[in-house]
Amino acid sequence: MRTLIFEKTAPEAAGVPGDSIIRFTKRLAARRIPMHSLLLMRRDKLIFEGYYSPCRAETLHRMFSISKSFTAVAIGLLAEEGKLSLDDPIIRHFPEKLPERVHPWIAATTIKDMLMMRSCHAATTYKLNMNTDWVESYFTTPPTHPAGTLFHYDTSAPHTLCALVEKMTGLSMLDYLKKKLAPLGFSDESYMVKDPFGVSLGGSGLVARSTDLLKFGYFIAHRGEVCGQQLLSASYIDMAVSHLSDTCVTAPVPSEAQGYGMQFWRGSHNGYTCYGMGGQLIIFLPDYDLICVTTADTQDIQGGNQQIYDALYEEILPYIQDDALPASPEKALLLEENASSLRLEPLSGARASAVADEINGKTFLVRSGTSDEVSGFESFTLRFERTSSGQQTGTLSFLHRQRPYSIQFGLGNMQTGTFPLYDQRYAASGAWLSDGTLYIMAHVIDAYVGSVHFQLSFGKDDLTVFMRKKEESLFQEFNGHLYCTVEK
Repeated sequence: MRTLIFEKTAPEAAGVPGDSIIRFTKRLAARRIPMHSLLLMRRDKLIFEGYYSPCRAETLHRMFSISKSFTAVAIGLLAEEGKLSLDDPIIRHFPEKLPERVHPWIAATTIKDMLMMRSCHAATTYKLNMNTDWVESYFTTPPTHPAGTLFHYDTSAPHTLCALVEKMTGLSMLDYLKKKLAPLGFSDESYMVKDPFGVSLGGSGLVARSTDLLKFGYFIAHRGEVCGQQLLSASYIDMAVSHLSDTCVTAPVPSEAQGYGMQFWRGSHNGYTCYGMGGQLIIFLPDYDLICVTTADTQDIQGGNQQIYDALYEEILPYIQDDALPASPEKALLLEENASSLRLEPLSGARASAVADEINGKTFLVRSGTSDEVSGFESFTLRFERTSSGQQTGTLSFLHRQRPYSIQFGLGNMQTGTFPLYDQRYAASGAWLSDGTLYIMAHVIDAYVGSVHFQLSFGKDDLTVFMRKKEESLFQEFNGHLYCTVEK
């Protein structure tokens, strides 16, 4: 069986100036958008592949709501197998999840309503009580309006559809897709996070490589045909990426106000998008024969996703040519150097402070705070040192529920490790702010993507700690204020 292999070429050979790609990366760097990867394909050729250190080509990354587009494809495959119809009421397939009396608006909801985000729920039902059956919540939560009428972004709809795929196939949804779409050659290591009851998170759980997204993008852009095989009907994909619902009433940014298909967003420039929270994007621009894949973490930046869209639309699209551009060894070298220099940027600010010598190695005991009883923190210790290569680094150690943990961070550089309590990979840096406080930020880059922030203000014999996490479901301990005094 043939599997998909991408041919690489210089961007100029595909009519894309290499310096436009450099401008794209530099623009986002200047705006301090935490990018993790960028892949560009034109005319079926991979013209740029860049990873922001410490992310690499083999790095598995949480793709969040791009998972929804995968779910839509799985449902399409089952429909073509004759195992379901898009017009089926969803209750037909889950009699075991239904309450004694089913609300008529739920009873009338079809699979297609759910794919179009036109179900009877205005929000994700399982978030009301995440300790009860997430799929069952779709059928027991009181609906807000009749299905088929309004677009409301509801992640419980694709989660329930994913449960249907797994119920019908006896496989995890991603394993089913790997089997049915075998010519794409998804990475073996890719997987989906599951809910507490064992169902894959069909709305947000995909963990995969950036190249897996590009393979999926190629499959969609080619309307289901890969390596000479029609893996899914072109008509189903055409419908899925078409404008079926208006989104302008509830869209948070302009590029999400262009409409919606079936688990695919319509976009600017006659494009469409697989969208995942935090900057996970597959952007299709058929008029330019261009696919752009990004991974990132914009969760803590208002309008961060729009910055990515705008950089693509303003720095690259206007300069694309129909014909190949002249090759330039000098420009090729500049682009190669740009790709190799991509990295998560450390915090800006002072690398040293007189305070550091005073508190180096001191232990501060937690005395009170808005979060101390819940969070379980008991003490904090900071140590600073210089590595053999001359980099300035620090270690924030803490005692949490009688167990010791630590986070390493760089001052003017990034340090990597495994984040305490959750065994997630991270990259962290610190900086001294103008008010004399130490700010530490850890980027979480694993099955869960987000950031954890520490601000430490030192007095003569005390320490005030402010912690804030920006991540969907974990790291709850790292929120709030703590007051500490020096251990005597």
